[in-house]
Parts: sequence; C-alpha cells; structure tokens
Amino acid sequence: MADLTAEMVQRGRGPSSQEVAKRRGIARDMRSARERLTSTSGLERAFDHELLRLYAQYRAGAALPLLALAVALAAASLVWLRPVTAALWCAGACGTVVLTVWLARRFLRQPPESLSLARWRRAFIAAEFGQSLAWAMMLLVGVPDTGTFALFGLVIVAAVTTMLAATVPIAAVSGLMPLMLAALSLLLHSRDTDTVLLVVMTVCSQLFFAGLARRLYDSAVGTLQSRAEKDAIFAELEQAKANSDEARRRAEEANLAKSRFLATMSHELRTPLNAILGFSEVMKNEVFGAHAAPAYREYANDIHDSGMHLLTLINEILDLSRIEAGRYDLTEEAMQLAHTVEECRHMMALRARSKGQSFASFVDETLPRLWADERAVRQIVLNLLSNAVKFTPPGGEIVIKVGWTASGGQYVSVKDSGPGIPEDELGTVMSSFGRGSLAIKTAEQGSGLGLPIVKGLVDLHGGHFQLKSKPREGTEVIVTFPASRGMDALAAVDLAAAPPAAAPVPARRARAA
Repeated sequence: MADLTAEMVQRGRGPSSQEVAKRRGIARDMRSARERLTSTSGLERAFDHELLRLYAQYRAGAALPLLALAVALAAASLVWLRPVTAALWCAGACGTVVLTVWLARRFLRQPPESLSLARWRRAFIAAEFGQSLAWAMMLLVGVPDTGTFALFGLVIVAAVTTMLAATVPIAAVSGLMPLMLAALSLLLHSRDTDTVLLVVMTVCSQLFFAGLARRLYDSAVGTLQSRAEKDAIFAELEQAKANSDEARRRAEEANLAKSRFLATMSHELRTPLNAILGFSEVMKNEVFGAHAAPAYREYANDIHDSGMHLLTLINEILDLSRIEAGRYDLTEEAMQLAHTVEECRHMMALRARSKGQSFASFVDETLPRLWADERAVRQIVLNLLSNAVKFTPPGGEIVIKVGWTASGGQYVSVKDSGPGIPEDELGTVMSSFGRGSLAIKTAEQGSGLGLPIVKGLVDLHGGHFQLKSKPREGTEVIVTFPASRGMDALAAVDLAAAPPAAAPVPARRARAA
C-alpha cells in the first residue's frame, strides 16, 4: 500500500477524458485508413457511396432534358438524313438514356450496406460509354457538308456528359472518349483549314470540360470531407454534452451525499460533544468539590475550550455547506443594522479588552430599518469582528463604520491593524479552509471558513463583499446591502384631520433613499 501512486488510483477509476479522446481519435484514424486501403478510389467507403449517389441522382434527374435533346437533334438531322435513319438513331440514343436512368434509380433504391460499389462503378462507366457512343454515331452518319453541325452537337453533348458524370471521373472520361474520337474522325472526310480548326476547337473544348469535371469532383470531395468533419464535430459535441450531463448528475449525487453525510455527522458529533462540554464545564467549575491536583482544573479548561472550538467548526461547516447547496433559507424581517452591529461589538468587547485592543465606532444613527435576516447579519458582523480581534496585535485598534452608500444602500466596514494579506493570497483566504501565510504565523488558530460564510450570506442578500488588504497595513472588509432592502418610515397620519369617509391606504414598503 505504501507504493500506491496517484497514477495507479486513476487507472483504477478508469481512463481520463484526455485518454478517451486520444483513443477515439486513433480508432477513427485507423478506421479511415482501413476504408481508404479497401477502396478503389482511395477515399472512404462512405465518400465513394456518396459520390456514386450524386451521379445517380444527376443522371436520373436529367432524363427528360436528354430525351428532349435527342428528339431535337434527330429532327434537325432530317435536313440531310433520311427519316428512317434519324428515327433509328433517336431510338438508340433514347434507349441508352433510359438504360442509364434505370441503372441510376435501381442504385438509389438499394440500401447502402448491400451495395458492391466497384460493380456499380463499372456498370455506370459502361453505361456512360454506351450512351456517348450512341450520341457520336448519330453525328457521324451525316454527309461531310454537315461537319459544323456535328461538331456543335459534340460540344453540347460533351458539356452535358462531363457535368453529369463529374462525381465519377472515370465515367466522365469514358463518356468523353467516343465524342472525342467522333470529332477527330471528321478529319477523314475533310482536311481543309476550316474543318481542322473546328475539330481542334472541339477537342480543346472537350478537354476543357474534362478539366472542369475534375475541378467539380475535387469540390464535391471537399464538400463531403467538410460535411464529415462537421458531423464528427457534432458527434463529439453530443458525446461531450452526454459526458457533461453524466458528470453533472454524479456531482449532484455527490453533493447530495455530502449534505446527507454532514447532516448525519453533525448529529453524531454534537451528541457526544454536548456531553463533553457539559462534563468539562462541571469539572472546571468544581461543582462537586475541588480537584485533588490543580492541574486537573487546567485540563478541564482545555477540554472545554477544545470542545467549543470543535462545535464552532462543525456549525461553520454546516452553514457553508447549506449556503453552497442553496439550502440556506433567509428569515427576513425589519431590523436596525446599527443596533445589530453595536450588539456584536459589545459581545466582542471582552475578548478585545483581554488583548488590550480598542474599538472606534462611526455609526450613522439616521439609518432606516433594513429588510434582512437578522441572524445572518449578526453572523456576518460577528465573523468580521472575530477576525479583526484575531489579527489585530495587542494594543491595536479596530475601526467599525456603518453608514450610507452612494446608491442609497447601507454598509458595514470593519478594519483592523493586523499583518494584512498579500495580494496574491486574497483568493486563498476567500476559499474554504484557506488562510494567508502571515495569518498562519501571527494569528490565533482558525478554521478558514469565516470569510467564505460571510460572502455567501452577503450574496444571499443581494449585497456586495469587498476585501481590501496590504501587508503590514491591516485589512478592511466592507459589506454592502442594496438600496432595495432599505425601509423608510411612513409619515404619521393625523386621524383628526382625515376625512371620515376616506378609505384607509394600505401600508407599502418604501423605496430606499
């Protein structure tokens, strides 16, 4: 057990969130690499399927325009072709279009898991080649005088083919080859300058369309990759949200368990502690007679003082736990802040005099009543005065101020002449069980819960807590209550001068000055 380390404890609890994220990333990279190795295009299977699906959708959606184009070209070719020849070509072209559309729709109807992507890719390549061959055959059955019209048709068909088959580059190339060969075959009929220039322009345009199809393919792949990354981010966010919800649920369960534990332990500790305090008080007061040894009386005093310190600590822990859990209920009523501060000063006067300390009070007696929890306000002031008495050296002075704020609220200020708190330790003293380094060396023993409890109670009242301190210059704590908690006294009503039929006006809580 001596060799047990934090790392071993963490392994026993399970992997950390960083390790889980790292393992998830490695698994995702391995799955992606495996799919790319088994893919014929070098992409993941999901990308291959999506590209084929886009091709099938484009081809299925372009059926009617392609059929209309075939009919239009067949009608135009009647100028130099016999009707039977034009009709046969139109039937062949429309048949290849219908076949391609049938393959596309059949592909779209099948579930992605049962598809053989390689087989379907080969089928689409063959269909694309056959359809382009049919288009080219129509344009090559004319006479040499129709070369310009034939090249014009080849350019249109090449543009349509590359745009529709861009997501499957091999199919786009397969569709362009018959059209390009058909354009070059026109040179067999005529080699004059005009025909050569037209053929060269047609082939160059077809090559341009091939390059454009490649750019469209790269754009489609980039879009799919961006979508996949976005989906992965959304999945990670959902997983992180699920982890956060689970962590919050566990934290709430732990907080509930802590509250139950504190409630149980407070009862279990207070029961024997009350007996310890009672018997030790009887022993130190020598109720049943003097002690045989004088040291026993000192021991009884030490037992009683330790028990009181332990009881105070238990009460502070319970108060802080209730405040943090949001279960501290305020019992609000009208109270005089100046009167409560004066009572607390009187209670701490004995401790201050025992250390040769003095109080300097500056209290505004004109303050109206405050709508607050008097017990909580009393605890705030007592904690502040107790800290001031602790940290003020013998012969020092503690300054207490009670008055108005600039916004019409009320404030309490307690300033001591103790060792002060370095600026980098202000956060420490405001945390639970936190104490400054100078306080540990010079002050009395404390639990480090006073200031957190004060701040929690002030926040419950909607007030403001401010801590000012510098080393060797003392510490000042200012607690401010908002103006909305101030209550002005209503003016006296002259019953004799009031009209007898006047309805009584209900008393309303006045706005703070």
